[in-house]
Amino acid sequence: MIGESQLKNMKRTGCIINISRGKIVQEDKLIEELSHGWIAGAGLDTFEKEPLPENSELWAFKNAIITPHIAGLTPYYLDRLTSIFCENLNRFTSKQILINIVDKTLGY
Repeated sequence: MIGESQLKNMKRTGCIINISRGKIVQEDKLIEELSHGWIAGAGLDTFEKEPLPENSELWAFKNAIITPHIAGLTPYYLDRLTSIFCENLNRFTSKQILINIVDKTLGY
């Protein structure tokens, strides 16, 4: 979804943040943009290959923040997870439609 064209259309002062899926951003194009200073920086929580390989050029950028795919964690995560699980368990036992079903054709 985000490749050379989209990155080149960013302002030089812009930063890209990816907390969704690694393949959303073409890493080779992002590395090129960061290398040339065409964008100000990147905040990355997800990558094309996870964990991010030790030899990835992304580690070397001072203008890139790398996190270990934890952007979705909050102090309320387990409470929310438990609530959804209990709701789906009740729905399952009463043969109702479940919530938050993964669409395998879309990948999420």
